[in-house]
Amino acid sequence: MVRLGISQAPEGRKVFPQMTVLENLEMGAYARKSSEDCGADLERVYLIFPILKERRSQMGETLSGGEQQMLTIGRALMARPRLLLLDEPSMGLAPTLVNTIFQTIHTINTQGTTVLLVEQNASMALSLAKKGYVLETGGVVIGDSCENLISNPKVREAYLGKRSVR
Repeated sequence: MVRLGISQAPEGRKVFPQMTVLENLEMGAYARKSSEDCGADLERVYLIFPILKERRSQMGETLSGGEQQMLTIGRALMARPRLLLLDEPSMGLAPTLVNTIFQTIHTINTQGTTVLLVEQNASMALSLAKKGYVLETGGVVIGDSCENLISNPKVREAYLGKRSVR
């Protein structure tokens, strides 16, 4: 899948705990046919997440939860994906860090990478995305533009915690 241009940052910040930040990032480029431009991609990740550059010699397991989330996204970006799958990137993070992660996702998308985001923080996800889907027990029950989903009374009440104004 990675060679087809699809990369994933899994739920639960799955870093390689006994590897350094740099080694974790290099693993993201493992499936690439050529190591050409890996240095440029590494610098791109460091520009997006400067703390990773500071911590590049640190073991993955010693990073904070937010730093581990940055590392999993950075590792996924090292594969140069056309499609980046993000599974619950805000799970377990402090509110200020959630904002940073979502701003970063927006930046990655505006730089040309398509992002498929699975996220329970519906308000944040809908504020960022162009199109959204509501899933219940594994099936799509509503799919629409995020603007329409945000204004849908059923979605507002059930998923956004907001009562419809009558």
